[in-house]
Amino acid sequence: MTTAKKLLTADDLLAIPEDGMRRELIRGELFEMPPAGDDHGFVGEEISWRVGTHIRQRRLGRGRIAETGFWIERQPDTVRAPDYAYISYERMSQRPQGSGFSEVIPDLVVEVVSPSDSDRYVADKIRMWLGAGVRLALAVYPATQEIVAHHEDGSVERFGVGDTLTCEPVLPGFSCPVADIFTY
Repeated sequence: MTTAKKLLTADDLLAIPEDGMRRELIRGELFEMPPAGDDHGFVGEEISWRVGTHIRQRRLGRGRIAETGFWIERQPDTVRAPDYAYISYERMSQRPQGSGFSEVIPDLVVEVVSPSDSDRYVADKIRMWLGAGVRLALAVYPATQEIVAHHEDGSVERFGVGDTLTCEPVLPGFSCPVADIFTY
């Protein structure tokens, strides 16, 4: 006899006591990850600072730092947490009040890829973000010092240490030498 697995909800995820583990809910199933490593944290902070400064100076919207949960599917629930997210003021106007997970889909998400992340895991996560309505998803690879930009229209751009990262049209006017993001 097979026993059906109990699917969790976003409310169940919110009720789990904090213990240092990172968690996401994918179609009702709980996934736990250990805390991120030092390179992951450095690169995530560097890119969030640069993008955050740009969006605040131009009054484009607001950012969210690592582990902010976004409710991107319901029944079964999916709550994902990018390393950084940008939400335009236009999308923020749709934001319901509350203290739970955000129900507004970000315009841009940044995923810093850890050494333990498989190519399939990264591709699935990017595909899920774009399918939910994210306009631009950046996969940032500290090990190879590369950034891969996945656009909502399906196009992909690759930026290496000799390139300048741009995020048009999601972040008008944003540019940053990729090498600066990986300079420790």
